[in-house]
Amino acid sequence: MNTITHSQRYLPHELNTKYYAAKLYRTGAGVAFVCRRYHISKSSLMCWNKKFDGSRESLLNKSHRPLSPHPNAHTQEELKWIKDYLRRNPKISVCELYGKLRTAKGYKRHPGSLYRIYRRLGYSSAAPSTKTMYRPKPYDTPTQLGIKWQMDVKYVPTACYHGAVPQKFYQYTIIDEASRERFLYPYMEQSSYSTADFVKKAIAFFGYKPEIIQTDNGAEFIHIK
Repeated sequence: MNTITHSQRYLPHELNTKYYAAKLYRTGAGVAFVCRRYHISKSSLMCWNKKFDGSRESLLNKSHRPLSPHPNAHTQEELKWIKDYLRRNPKISVCELYGKLRTAKGYKRHPGSLYRIYRRLGYSSAAPSTKTMYRPKPYDTPTQLGIKWQMDVKYVPTACYHGAVPQKFYQYTIIDEASRERFLYPYMEQSSYSTADFVKKAIAFFGYKPEIIQTDNGAEFIHIK
């Protein structure tokens, strides 16, 4: 199936469509019949019939490049100036190249015209990135108890709660990274007071204090004593 690209203005017909449409028209079939059968326009059929000499090669698309250069195109001398500067300094920027051409050669073209020639010659104006590529580091998981805890708080949805108290709850969770042992406790409010109380209960549950408690940047984890 043919697909149209962003650079095409219309979907081109296949060579077989051109060949059989022109061949059928040469046998005496009407223009309307041929156009309906091959889903083409009358102007396309007339154009193909004018080029058709009985062979498929006569219906191949010809080059659309103009035979003569545009009167406002860069001259060979100007192209030589640009190529000479780029050969001597391949990393020169377009702005610097434009300044040198105006100062030394009397270049009077628009900067946009120079940029198009610059890109057409295969050069890019994009500066090399100074950012260092991020390389993920292996996560340091402790192997001993009491080194690091992970703590988080989540709202308990109504669909997950089957109790009789008609209030919303927040579930506080702490996991020891070494043993993966977990401690949960519900609270009716999400605050630093609830967080501090939960940490005390977790210390009593595990039986030891951790060196590090890792959390997110939630407001409930701020100003905990």
